Amino acid sequence: MKLKELPGSLLTGYRLARMPIETLHTVSGECLPVIVTLTSIPSRLKTLHLTIRSLLAQRAKAQKVILWLNGELKGTLPDSLLALEGPLFEVRFAGMTCSHRKLVYSLDAFPGSILVTCDDDVMYDSQWLELLYRDHLKHPEAIIAHECRRITCDIGGKVLPYKQWPMEENVDTTAPNMMPIGYGGVLYPPGCLFRDVCNAELYLQLTPRADDIWFKAMSFLQGTPVRRCSVPARKPLPIAGSQRISLKKTNVRRDGNREQWEAVSSHYGIRCVDGVLCQS
Repeated sequence: MKLKELPGSLLTGYRLARMPIETLHTVSGECLPVIVTLTSIPSRLKTLHLTIRSLLAQRAKAQKVILWLNGELKGTLPDSLLALEGPLFEVRFAGMTCSHRKLVYSLDAFPGSILVTCDDDVMYDSQWLELLYRDHLKHPEAIIAHECRRITCDIGGKVLPYKQWPMEENVDTTAPNMMPIGYGGVLYPPGCLFRDVCNAELYLQLTPRADDIWFKAMSFLQGTPVRRCSVPARKPLPIAGSQRISLKKTNVRRDGNREQWEAVSSHYGIRCVDGVLCQS
């Protein structure tokens, strides 16, 4: 967390924590026909209720928010999280500990549903979900994301370090090399991902620490466009104390994202020609 984000984080967390649970589960009008799906790790369970509260406090609510946790965490959840379970929020337990489970389990559990993924260490703006869904209605075949990067190669087709993949600054735009960034929130329409998406043996071998990389490869292989929102939500606020353990150290600082993109590209024959992704 950046120091300048701390005051806003503390104030937002205080406001969310004071919201009555009944209000969070109250729906005025119809819920959006989407399921928000996420996962978490033991070190974040004490602050996770703030993320969930921000999802339940959306101006336009999801049909359901599903939290996938490893089965070994049964009986260890804090009261602050358990108290939020209700008609709009459910905790489910399954195996594995990788970040891919935020989406792959819901793909199996809710076939044919619109799924929206998010992270577990931030708080989302109240219009976050509605803005994703608005663009889905305009582009129902596309994956919609608030934040994206462009996978970038040199003139010889070699993938550049992840830090040189620029953040997408334009809005309401699409390109084959655009990759949704999970922390901002990503909407996946039904059938948008390649058939291997739930193949645990493959994603644990090729992209064990990079679900964003895996899901981008699966959308590219399926021929699904990725679009950045026409009106991106305000960047989610980090939760104080929640990011001491994260994948950023290996995936960004040690360039693990590039290594994992190269692995999945090699496996599926994805190449970069004149700055454009293509398949051999």
